[in-house]
Amino acid sequence: MMSCVLMTAGLARLYAADVTARLVTTQPDAAARKQGHFPPAAIWLKPLELYAVPAVLPGSFTLLQKNKMFTPHLLIVPIGSSVVFPNEDPFFHNVFSLFDGKRFDLGLYEAGSTRSVLFSREGVSYIFCNIHSEMSAVVIALTTPFYSVADAQGGFHIKAVPTGDYELQIWVEGERQNLLDRQTRRVHIAADTVDLGDIRTGPLIRDQHLNKFGRPYEPESKPVY
Repeated sequence: MMSCVLMTAGLARLYAADVTARLVTTQPDAAARKQGHFPPAAIWLKPLELYAVPAVLPGSFTLLQKNKMFTPHLLIVPIGSSVVFPNEDPFFHNVFSLFDGKRFDLGLYEAGSTRSVLFSREGVSYIFCNIHSEMSAVVIALTTPFYSVADAQGGFHIKAVPTGDYELQIWVEGERQNLLDRQTRRVHIAADTVDLGDIRTGPLIRDQHLNKFGRPYEPESKPVY
């Protein structure tokens, strides 16, 4: 039985495909549609057959805080990875997330210092600063290496996906999670190139998030030092 499983795994790796898809969004006006503005978005394929899952090794990643921004805005990491949050602004930050992927509060820390978080749970984490409401980022922790972030044209491209059955999952910034969940579906990868077609979203929502206490942000009167 073990030899059969190993043989099947070898064949799955031998026959691999490049997977493509494209994002189609409902923009608020014709000018925005013409300019091709696409929100941050990602897709990933979760293998439904255990033998098709390659080793996914955790690593160390960085979300930089500078000019009241997180860079990069969207970060995808293997589950079990650590993410460091260096503060390169000349004032304090307080990074936090109260969402399903990883809940944490790094507290107030000064310029030139850093804090880190271990993303031990699969899921999407929305990251904010408790001082600066304009700062936001997203960390997606995955158990699969088969993922893609949308390019400037809204295209997705996942290389060398082994033959097999997968669950397609989607994340688009500003789209309601229940609407994204409806697009989760089973896909079969078998050819050299597989086009998953259009991934469509409705009008995107830009909610004003609350601070870590669940209250609206107060206007900044002066920098926090």
